[in-house]
Amino acid sequence: MHLEKLTLYNFKNYEDASLELSPEVNCFFGLNGSGKTNLLDAVYYLSLTKSASPASDTQNIRQDESQFFVKGAFIEKKNRTEIICSFVRGSKKVMSEDGNEYKKMAEHIGKYPLVLIAPNDIELIWDGSEQRRKFFDGLLSQMNHQYLENLITYTQILRQRNGLLRLFSERGMVDQDLLDSYDDRLVPAAKYIHETRKSFLKEYHPLFEKWYRQLAGKDAREKVSITYRSDLEELSFAELLKKNLQRDIVLQRTSSGIHRDDFMFSLNTGELKKFGSQGQQKSFLIGLKLAEFQVLAQAKKKKPLLLLDDIFDKLDDVRIVKLMALVSDGNFGQIFITDARSARSREILTEAGVKAKIFEVQNGSVKHIR
Repeated sequence: MHLEKLTLYNFKNYEDASLELSPEVNCFFGLNGSGKTNLLDAVYYLSLTKSASPASDTQNIRQDESQFFVKGAFIEKKNRTEIICSFVRGSKKVMSEDGNEYKKMAEHIGKYPLVLIAPNDIELIWDGSEQRRKFFDGLLSQMNHQYLENLITYTQILRQRNGLLRLFSERGMVDQDLLDSYDDRLVPAAKYIHETRKSFLKEYHPLFEKWYRQLAGKDAREKVSITYRSDLEELSFAELLKKNLQRDIVLQRTSSGIHRDDFMFSLNTGELKKFGSQGQQKSFLIGLKLAEFQVLAQAKKKKPLLLLDDIFDKLDDVRIVKLMALVSDGNFGQIFITDARSARSREILTEAGVKAKIFEVQNGSVKHIR
C-alpha cells in the first residue's frame, strides 16, 4: 500500500498544492515554519481522520478561509482508491472513500494504517498516564475495530455518568436505577478494553525489546520493560463502581476504571524518565514506534505508511545510521521524511544507499526538485 498523490486546498498554510509521490521514500526539505510538518499532517488526516496535533479541525483551515480539503489516492495491489477529507467551518467534517461518505469516522480507522515518529513523542516518557494510554489506544484502534467501538462507547458513557454524578451531588440524592442503566453499558466495554490491552502487551513487548536492542548499541544490555497497571486487576469494574460510589459523588467523577490505566516504562528496576539517559530514552521511543509498525503490518497484512518528522535533529548519529540501515534493507514500505537541513539528510540517505524523491518547501508552497 502507498499514497500515490496528495492534494491540499486551504489546509493550514497551503492555499493549493498537489504532489505526485514516490512509493518508497519522500523527503520534504525547508526552513522551520515553511509547512513541512503540515504535509505530514495532511497524510495523517487521510489515514486517521484527524490532525496529529491537538489543533481542532477549525484551526487547520487556512487563515481567512472557510474550509479545507485534503485528497489522497492510495494504491494497493494495483487498485486505486481516492480518500477525501473536507471540513467547512460550522459544519461536520466529512470523510469519503471513492465518493462514498462515511456515516461514522470510526469506519475508516485502520484501513490505511500509519505510524508517525515526531519530536513531541518524548511526552510518552515525560508526561502522565494519559499520553501512554493514548498511544496504545491509537495503535489498538487501528488494529481492532471492536476495540475502537468499545473505546468510543466507554468514553461517551463515562462522560454521561460523570454528569449524572455531578447532578446527584448537587441534589443530595441518588437515582440508583438510572445509575445502573449507565453502569450496565460501561462495565462490558471496560472489561473488553482491559482484557485486550493486557493480552496485546504480551504480543507487543517482545517486538519492542527486539527493536530497542537493535537501536541501543552499548545500552542494549540494560533491561527495558513496559508494565500494564489497571484498577481492574484488583476487583471487577462492577465491584469498583459500587465500592467507590459515595466517593465518586463527592468527587463528581468516576474515580476508578480503565480511563486511569497506565503503561509504566522502566529501565532495569527504575522508572525510565528518572533513570534513563537521553540516549536510552531515544532508543526506547523509537523501539515503541518500530514495534507499533511491526504489529500493525502483521495485523493488517500490509505495511503502514511511516512518517518521520524532523527526527534527524532528535537522534544521535549512531541511531540515525541504524534507522537508515533498516530503511535501506526494505523493512518498511512508503516513508515520508521532513528536515530543515537538506544537506545533512541528503548525506545520510546517500550513505545508506536510500533513493528518495526530494521536495522543497517554502512558505506554503512545495516543489519537486529531484
